Amino acid sequence: MASEKEDFSLSGPLHLAIVDWTNAHHRRSVAASLVQGVYILERDRQLKRQGPQALASPWWEFFHFQLLRHLVDDVDSSIFAAIYEFKPPKSHYHNSLDESPRYVIAFRGTITKPESVSRDLELDLHILRNGLHETSRFEIAIQAVRNVVATVGESNVWLAGHSLGAAMALLAGKTMAKTGIFLQAFLFNSPFFSAPIERIKDERVKHGLRIASSVITAGLAFATKKSYHNNRSVDPFAALSAWIPFLFVNPGDHLCSEYIGYLEHRKKMDDIGIGAIERLATQNSLGGLLMSAMGRDSEPLHLIPSANLIVNLTPCQDFREAHGIHQWWRPDLDIKSKLYNYK
Repeated sequence: MASEKEDFSLSGPLHLAIVDWTNAHHRRSVAASLVQGVYILERDRQLKRQGPQALASPWWEFFHFQLLRHLVDDVDSSIFAAIYEFKPPKSHYHNSLDESPRYVIAFRGTITKPESVSRDLELDLHILRNGLHETSRFEIAIQAVRNVVATVGESNVWLAGHSLGAAMALLAGKTMAKTGIFLQAFLFNSPFFSAPIERIKDERVKHGLRIASSVITAGLAFATKKSYHNNRSVDPFAALSAWIPFLFVNPGDHLCSEYIGYLEHRKKMDDIGIGAIERLATQNSLGGLLMSAMGRDSEPLHLIPSANLIVNLTPCQDFREAHGIHQWWRPDLDIKSKLYNYK
């Protein structure tokens, strides 16, 4: 039986009958809905819902998108992403379409159902081990992104994802940015696995722990010859700094809330005159350094130079709500936004 959250007519952003693409709330809501469409595509497949019983299509058709194709995992045959094309009717052309995409590649997160949970949790562990880039699902994803960009151009393509899917979109965006291709990305509740420092209420204790962590990380990075040089041409973050994804987090979601402290701490370290330590620390993770020391290829996803951080300050009842995709199209969100640009 379908849940209420799967039914667009019950849970979707029906208030967006007309989308103003210059409005950040509208863009965020559409991107989140397209991600939800991927979740429902997979649930339709699992429950064998076809024809009028299928629930996925309203999540994109309401906003005048068409499903071009979906991406299927080669291990469990689950649908993990979808490629949409924007096809607005001529009656909408009088509205501003300047900031609309032509194509959106959206990635779902973990589905805790027997048909997909084993593979999804395996990929979650790969994120924890900084090895998502070595998985076959990511290879399928990045090839699809490259093909679409090569066909229609980077300015016409958005990436979007939630949770595990946000990690996939983030990694795809970083991979493309390293080649000078900067795709607009909407990353909802992207995982940041670390000690839960952000949950500490005492700001002095929190700041002290972050400084200690930065010093330890920078020291290990230097010891393992991952030293930072002032020459910007060898700064691995400099090449990525022009890519500024939209990063949506909720303080009540411990899986993504560390992004708040990660980005703000870098600014604070600069303010107190020890930014050089943080510049080295922010490009490395303790887990990644240990993996590298053991000769393992490591790609810590959460280490990003720049981001437009959007924090949902609306009170949530529990972790499930704070981590959910549905929060991001609520019309009454209390949001704080801040741009962090690596220099």
